[in-house]
Amino acid sequence: MKSLGNFLPFNAEFEIKGSVEKNVNGFSFNSKNVGSEIAFVAKKGTYLDGHDFIADAINHGCELVFCEKFPLHCPEQVTFVKCDSISRQLGDILNAFYNYDLTNLILIGVTGTNGKTTIVTLLYQLFGLLGYKCGLISTVENRIADKVIPATHTTPDQIALYDLLYQMQKNNCSHVFMEVSSHALDQKRIGGLNFTGAIFTNITHDHLDYHKTFKAYIEAKKYFFDTLDKKAFALVNGYDVNASIMVQNTKAKVQTYALHNMAVFRARILENSFSGLHLKFGNTEWFSRLIGSFNAYNLAAVYGCSILMGYKEYEVLKIMSTLLPPKGRFDWIRNEENGKIGIVDFAHTPDALEKILKNIIEIKSKEQKIITVIGCGGDRDKTKRPEMGQIASRLSDRIVLTSDNPRSEDPFQILKDIEKGILESKKIDCIVIEDRAQAIKSACMISGNNDIVLIAGKGHEKYQEIKGQKLPFDDLENLKTYLLNL
Repeated sequence: MKSLGNFLPFNAEFEIKGSVEKNVNGFSFNSKNVGSEIAFVAKKGTYLDGHDFIADAINHGCELVFCEKFPLHCPEQVTFVKCDSISRQLGDILNAFYNYDLTNLILIGVTGTNGKTTIVTLLYQLFGLLGYKCGLISTVENRIADKVIPATHTTPDQIALYDLLYQMQKNNCSHVFMEVSSHALDQKRIGGLNFTGAIFTNITHDHLDYHKTFKAYIEAKKYFFDTLDKKAFALVNGYDVNASIMVQNTKAKVQTYALHNMAVFRARILENSFSGLHLKFGNTEWFSRLIGSFNAYNLAAVYGCSILMGYKEYEVLKIMSTLLPPKGRFDWIRNEENGKIGIVDFAHTPDALEKILKNIIEIKSKEQKIITVIGCGGDRDKTKRPEMGQIASRLSDRIVLTSDNPRSEDPFQILKDIEKGILESKKIDCIVIEDRAQAIKSACMISGNNDIVLIAGKGHEKYQEIKGQKLPFDDLENLKTYLLNL
């Protein structure tokens, strides 16, 4: 607990009404989660403006409010701190409150449309095995050393993020690996953080419901690299056409990784099978348990990041051969009696779906058929729905369209949107089953011996979000039930 006057970085950018002797024990964007020692931060969001909830925060006992404009009525018992920009200044306020000593913290951020979760998870595993206490901030889960904290967002809101980093610091974590989403970058959630390095994976059409244009989406990602200082490194996928745009204004040291073109850290695939990847880095051959060429890219990024952090090739590759993928990323099972293979993957963008299907095609036999179960999330980018349908029908033998997380939308309308992209020649091979469990069951039933059933879109998620409710649902458990018992 601290007094406001003891940590607020006083300067001309703040205007204060009320006493600075208010005790502060935390911060909240939620007007209902405040109290006499929990400050309310009134920030304008995508859909709501926190300033509209100042009165509600005061009714819940709040005595300290950070805002960009004073309300018409300012009760005497409440202190108001007016900032020029909450987005820009909150990082400084939180840094001062927590009194971080981040000079020795190795903070690595990963951004891009696909691959973020896998890369940060592999880095977390790798550096843990190298003997360090590490923190992980990811879509699947957050970790403070071995303690698991459920994740609600790819990148937590700024208050939650700073609290999480503070807990990691208190627990002596020396390395933190975090996903950095485009939403977080646009909303300046990482303001005030000093990154040791940043990794760019790729960028394809996604989140246009939020960013509106692909250019705005690129600009959001680019902001991350624009803010790096000259001591940091920027490691980018040299195969992605937008990689040069990401780093054109960065002060950081730029390095590249790739498979098929020249790069500082280049990997070659010698063999790609359901047993894993046989790879070559430079003159060194090694084996990974991960599957697919997209994971070869992820491994190249992990390898490059480790070398840039000062570690030797032989010690890094030795440990990398033991690393496991995160939950819901190419999770696969096999029915030993009939040879059927089931795969669960988080692929929920056109690019990710195309990549995983192409990788399955690369490693399957000619006789094996692919049955793909897909849907699309509601209240999200609608432009990708027909594209997802087109990709699934072009690269699969049979398609089952089903509900994903419809949220507030009518699931049947979402399915109609996906159907628009199904190739005319494949419509006879496409069935629509709104109930996701029944869709997975049907896909397993129509598959033949040794065929491959791909359940795409939800991956690690343990729920379906329908009309404001998160109902229990697990793709992998449903797949096990039907693939192994039918």
